[in-house]
This record gives sequence, C-alpha cells and structure tokens, in this order.
Amino acid sequence: MRNFSLLLIVGFLFACSPKHNQTNPNSTTGKKEYKVNTVAFYNLENLFDTIDDPNTMDEKSPIMELDPKIQGEVYWKKNENMAKVISEIGEDVAKNAPVIVGVAEIENRTVLEDLVNDSHLKDNDYGIVHYDSPDARGIDVALLYQEKIFEPTSTSVHEVVIYNLDKPDERYYTRDVLLVTGNLDGDEMHFLVNHWPSRYGGEKKSRGNREKAAAVNKRIVDSLQEVDPYAKVVIMGDMNDGPYNSSIKNILQAEGEKDQVKPKGLYNPTENLLKKKGLGTIGYRDSWDLFDQIIVTKSLLEKDFSSYRYYKAGIYNPNYLINQTGRWKGYPYRSYADGQFTGGYSDHFPVYIYLVKEVD
Repeated sequence: MRNFSLLLIVGFLFACSPKHNQTNPNSTTGKKEYKVNTVAFYNLENLFDTIDDPNTMDEKSPIMELDPKIQGEVYWKKNENMAKVISEIGEDVAKNAPVIVGVAEIENRTVLEDLVNDSHLKDNDYGIVHYDSPDARGIDVALLYQEKIFEPTSTSVHEVVIYNLDKPDERYYTRDVLLVTGNLDGDEMHFLVNHWPSRYGGEKKSRGNREKAAAVNKRIVDSLQEVDPYAKVVIMGDMNDGPYNSSIKNILQAEGEKDQVKPKGLYNPTENLLKKKGLGTIGYRDSWDLFDQIIVTKSLLEKDFSSYRYYKAGIYNPNYLINQTGRWKGYPYRSYADGQFTGGYSDHFPVYIYLVKEVD
C-alpha cells in the first residue's frame, strides 16, 4: 500500500489530464489509470443581489448598505471574484474545476445562476440544488454540480430547531441542512451542505445550537447507513466550530486519524490541517481557526479503488486570497470591510478533498 500511495502522489504531480496513467503494483500490465475529482466547500461571504426582498432582512446585507449608484457594479465584480476562485480549486491536480461545490452565505437561486454563468464557470455546465431557508436574513446553502459527471437522484432539506438564547420560548430560525444524493460518475454518493448557527452571544452560550446542527447531520448519516452500511457520505460546511469542538468530536464523533475511525464512523481530514500544520480558513485575533470542514464516512477510506475513495484534503489559499498589507495583513482578503467593498473575495478560505478511482 505504501508503494501504491507513492505512485498516486507522483502521478498527481505530473498528470496532464483528468485521467492519469500510473503503474499499478498489482497489475501484470504495469499501467493503470485513475480518475480524480474535486469536492469543495466555500463560504461566499454575503453573495447577495441588489433587490430588496420584503420577506427577509436582506437590507442589512453589506451590498445594500452601499451607494445605490455602485451596487450593480459591485454585485457583478463580487460574482466574478467568487467564480474565479471556484474555477481554480483543485484544478492543478484534477485538471477541472470541482465537480461538487457546497456553498454558503448566498441569498437565492438567482445569484447562483449568475455565478455559474460567469465566464470562469460557464463551460463547466453546473447544475444547482437550492432551497430557500428560514434564516431571517435569507442566507441559504446550496450545492453546485457538473451535470456531465454528477446526476442528483434525490434532494431534501432538514431543519435545525433552535431557540433564542435570551428568550428560550422564542424560535430562532437558522439555515437548513441540505442533503443531495446522486450518482458521481456511476457511484452513489450523499452530500450534506451546512452553515451552522453562529457564535453570537459567545462560544459557550451558543454551543448547544451547533451541537443541535451536528445532531441533525448525525441522524441523517445514521439513516443512510441503516439502508446501506457502506453509504458514501460527505459532510461539508461552515460549522462555526473547529474540528476540536464538542459538536464535531462528541456529537458527530469525527476522528482526525484514519486508524481511529470505527465501522460506520466519520473521518475529518481537515483536523490535521489545523492541528499539525497550523492552517486555517478564518483568522481572528492574530490566530487561525478552521470552521470550514469536509468530513467523510469510513466507506470512503477503503483500499479498493474500483470506486471512488478519499485521497487528500486541502485549503485553497493562494496569495491573491490573502491581504498583503494593512491591519488585516495575512487574513483572508474579504469582500466587505468598514462598510465598503474592498474588491476582495471572502472572509473564509475554501476547503476541498480529492476523490479518486481506477479507470476500467
């Protein structure tokens, strides 16, 4: 297995197409091809349009607080910036934009349609799975998928029921969990897209809200595994918690080491990006944290590459996504700051994983 892993790495570094010729130590012919596909998650930081929705509090979005004369220009620039980043995630290895992209902090389907029709993404023919969430500001999650590679077979949303921290009898509406099941190049896969409740009121006080969101995910995974113990499930999202918090460790019971994952268990490959490499997706008070995570079921860790398996995780953080000067130097180059559009991207870095399988 050690030789096989090394060959995979060498193959990835020198590949020039989505199908990679590599030596297979178990093959008498000495050659084997592997398909590589990228699955990504990106918090798009307030990708809102310029139209006031009377049913939500979208008037509090950063773009709506700008001078109306520049709102349209800002909207399209923001849209282009997000499309550019998405188009590049994993491209150096897969030679393709991500096949699956979970997104958060988007307002509606219209902004997603504008996003996938940007020149950076248009040729990838992205489909959209989106539901309006009950979030008071109208913030939603969604899944984008390349139609030529992934075919959804069922979609659903699952509510996270929480209550106002200061008024326990008052319901607080947050983002639903999105579940999309479909065939990824012939393999059945399940994707859960999340944007968990914020830390408003403090981490400790609000902790239970994120634990409830984690419990919704755990219940969905358990139900999928009850039907198929080997169900391939990918949980992704902005958890507003790190890999070390109770929502991830105690509720989801996600492990940071492969050899500790139990049957039907969950593996969090992003944990060691923070724990061992000191990498994060958000900056706060001169330190990094990793709220944006991708977590997979043990079924994606098997050594049989005749179907898609997990290979590697990463954070997409090229220099242009990082502030190079000023008081926010070193932090993600966000779109909005101090009531102005900066020309930047997002206050989060995207995360991704590679899925690989042998070509018949």
